[in-house]
Amino acid sequence: MLNVDTIKNGLVIDHICAGTGPKIFSWLGLEKAKFTAALVMNVPSKTMGKKDIIKVDNIINFDFSVLGFIDPNITVNIVKDEKIIKKIKTELPSCVENVRTCKNPRCITATEHYVPQRFILVDKEKALYRCEYCDSLYKAGPQAEVEDLFEN
Repeated sequence: MLNVDTIKNGLVIDHICAGTGPKIFSWLGLEKAKFTAALVMNVPSKTMGKKDIIKVDNIINFDFSVLGFIDPNITVNIVKDEKIIKKIKTELPSCVENVRTCKNPRCITATEHYVPQRFILVDKEKALYRCEYCDSLYKAGPQAEVEDLFEN
C-alpha cells in the first residue's frame, strides 16, 4: 500500500470525486508550489468507491466555495501539529465568479472580456446555475463536464 507522510501544518482536501483531483491540484497551482503537496488518486473509499485526496503541507488561502461548486461532497481538513483542528464541509455556493466560462456566443462575456463570468444557483437539488447575463444554464458538481469547470 502507498504511504504518504502526515501533514504537520496544512490542508487535506478529501472526498474528491475520482479523476477530478488533477484539475483541482492544477487550479490551486500546487504543481509550482515551493512546499510539499501530494495528489493521491483512486483511493479506495467505503462510501464513494474511489476518491482522490490532495495533501498540502502548508496553509494556503483560496475560496473554499469554489470547491463546493466543483463537488459539494469535498471536505477540507485544516491540520495543525499533525492533528485536524477544523473540518470544512463544502456545499454549493449561491454564486460563483470566474470559475467557468459561459458557452453562449451571444453572451456579453463572449465579447466584453472585462465582464466577470458570474453564475447564480437556481436549483440546489439539480445543482443548476444560471449565467447572470444571458440566463444559460450549467450543471455544477462532479457530474458536470470536469473540463468545463477549469477553463479559467
